[in-house]
This record gives sequence, structure tokens and C-alpha cells, in this order.
Amino acid sequence: MKKKPCQNQTWVQEIKTKKGVAILYVILRIFIIATMVLQFFNKNFENVFLCVLTLLLLLVPTFVERKIRIELPDTLEIIIILFIFAAEILGEIKAYYITFPYWDTMLHTLNGFLCAAIGFSLVDILNRNSRVSFSLSPAFMALVAFCFSMTIGVLWEFFEYFMDHAVLFDMQKDTIINTISTVMLDPDHGTRAVAVKGIKDTILVLEDGSQIALGLGGYLDVGIIDTMKDLFVNFIGAVVFSVIGFFYVKNRGRGTFARRFIPKVLMEEKDGKQMEGEV
Repeated sequence: MKKKPCQNQTWVQEIKTKKGVAILYVILRIFIIATMVLQFFNKNFENVFLCVLTLLLLLVPTFVERKIRIELPDTLEIIIILFIFAAEILGEIKAYYITFPYWDTMLHTLNGFLCAAIGFSLVDILNRNSRVSFSLSPAFMALVAFCFSMTIGVLWEFFEYFMDHAVLFDMQKDTIINTISTVMLDPDHGTRAVAVKGIKDTILVLEDGSQIALGLGGYLDVGIIDTMKDLFVNFIGAVVFSVIGFFYVKNRGRGTFARRFIPKVLMEEKDGKQMEGEV
């Protein structure tokens, strides 16, 4: 009876085969821990929690590979861990969402692309499984990947809306605009939209009658423009990978770009060697 390799041996093998990924993990974790210590001494415990959450999220790719028996390509794994770092540490703690206006847009576009890749791989796994009795066309697989990505994007916007209204966060970032069109200003109280242009400021009237001029240079739109922008760029990312996935399946075995984003299923071990099945 053959002895199974111990857990430490497995980790050593993974480090040897994925040196670049392992080095990146170490660098990011050191930076996150240093940031967490600094935030703790600054008594910013919300950011300490974000650092702990980020460290836990960085374990997800390894968990998926070990527990679900799926191997993530190096390119996909690197992008995932950089995405987590860019969203939580750079975006929230370092305030890149505010410093760089297109930081959030970039991440949502990338999210659409990655989710489409994951959705596509899930369908492709079933499509190539001999125990499953159906076979999907490349176009249908691309459609499923697109729908999967958009569903994840919508669920995330639901989460942002919930956190903003239940916990009073500002995940759906506000937008300053100078023109609005609303039926609330229809003098006949009907459904005719009245356009208001050239708005220069937003004034808050509090319950005690006091007023606060925000000096923002326009009207404060609360969330909706940011949400629609996020969904639109998620749509772009999903479409891009769905098209790539379509041609990847249609011309199976040709091209290497799509393979960098599509996981592999780990088969049962044979003769002491772990087999792989490319998705």
C-alpha cells in the first residue's frame, strides 16, 4: 500500500511549480500585515478588519485548488490575488478609489472578465465530462459565461446597496452632476420629466431647519450613476471573455491566451502521479 504524500511535501511541490505565484503571495502578505499593524496603532480598527479580511480572501484560491480539485492557471491566480489586494488594500485603505477616479471602473471591468472566465470554465467542465449526457455549442457556452458574469456583477451591486442603506457605508460612490431630469418637478403632478440644467451646488436642509451648502459644484447623485457605470464595464469585460471563450472552444487546441484564464480539473492519482484534465 502506497503512502500518501504528507501535506508539507504537497506545499513544497506547489511552491516549486508556482514560484512566481508563491513569491507574490509572500510579498503581498508581508505588506498587508505591516499595514494592519500600522492601522492598529493608529486605532483605525475598521481598516484592521479589512486587512484580516484580505488575508482570508487570499486563501480562497488555495482552498479552491485543494478542496475542489481544480488547478488555477498561474495567470488567473496572479490576477485574482492582485485584484483582491487592489480592491481592499489600495482601494479602501489607501483611498485609491478617491485618488484615481477610474480605479473602481478598472476593477469592475476586470471583475466582469474574470467572472466570465470562471463561468465559462464551469460549463466547459460539465460539457467535457463523459458522465454528463449533454453537449453545448460554443455560442451557448459563451452566453452562459456572459450571464454568469453579469449575475455576479448584479449581486455585488445588491450587496453595495444593502451596505450603504443598512450600515450607512458609501460603497456606491456618489457622482456630481450639473443636469437632472425628474417628474417630481412636473407642475401638473403628472409623468412629464422636467429638466434642470446648470446646477451649481447642493444644499442640505436638516430637521432643525438649518441649511448646509456642500459646495460641490453640482447636484449630488447618490449611487445610481456609479452602479450603472459598474454594470456597464462589467458587461464589457464579460463580452470580451465570452468572445474569447467562444473561439477557444470552436477551435479547440489552438491558441494559448484563453488557457491562461481557464482552470483545469485535477483527476484521480494514477501510479503515484496526479493527472490533470484540461478544461
